[in-house]
Amino acid sequence: MSANSVLLNVSGIEVIYNHVILVLKGVSLQVPEGRIVALLGGNGAGKTTTLRAVSNLLAGERGEVTKGSIELRGERIEKLSTAEMVDRGVIQVMEGRHCFAHLTIEENLLTGAYTRKDGKAAVDATLEKVYAYFPRLKTRRSAQAAYTSGGEQQMCAIGRALMANPKMVLLDEPSMGLAPQIVQEVFEIVRDLNTKERVTFLLAEQNTNMALRYADYGYILENGRVVMDGAAADLRENEDVKEFYLGMGGGDRKSFRDVKSYKRRKRWLA
Repeated sequence: MSANSVLLNVSGIEVIYNHVILVLKGVSLQVPEGRIVALLGGNGAGKTTTLRAVSNLLAGERGEVTKGSIELRGERIEKLSTAEMVDRGVIQVMEGRHCFAHLTIEENLLTGAYTRKDGKAAVDATLEKVYAYFPRLKTRRSAQAAYTSGGEQQMCAIGRALMANPKMVLLDEPSMGLAPQIVQEVFEIVRDLNTKERVTFLLAEQNTNMALRYADYGYILENGRVVMDGAAADLRENEDVKEFYLGMGGGDRKSFRDVKSYKRRKRWLA
């Protein structure tokens, strides 16, 4: 991978909460421009913390990066404000479909364009583009967000991020709480945005099977460390990933929870 193709470079970061709780322990990853990269792992593995470290949202959670570096196009970004990150085209879609409940879908979307300086016509053009990707939102544009479905709220949250004309979207648990058909619809839209609009995605996802179908590359986190990474196609075929994350192990094999972490890591890192 050439250096100039790397949009985001995270190198050996440690994250501590409340000055005492070590959550990330030397996490390194790269996100090439124009690709979809997945952060995989169970609940508590460190996926959300990694995204928040990149988008500089840790301070609100009493967290901080204490070691390592995070670079966007070669620029160190650990000290930038969230607003400065938005200016550089990095937008995070938070876990849990955060919408303004009392606003309509369209009003929610327009809040995403708050920082833009290219005029109303350009914003309107982006809004129509968002509606083209999310026709369901166009149908529901005048509905209060509180009265829309979980899938519509997730689409609204992603659409709002797109209103800022991002270069990279950090997408946290997009499938959480959604019906399988809606999850597939959301991931299809992510792939379309990636291929047609060249939006780069770094997504944290517990649904390993779905994420590896749509991502180009994956990193598996466990207890705050990257224990495995590789091309998505290779991870899908990896026996350990099949056993512990895709539920495809043989009948006599123990479940992921029953196997000691050190045994698994010893085999993965051998």
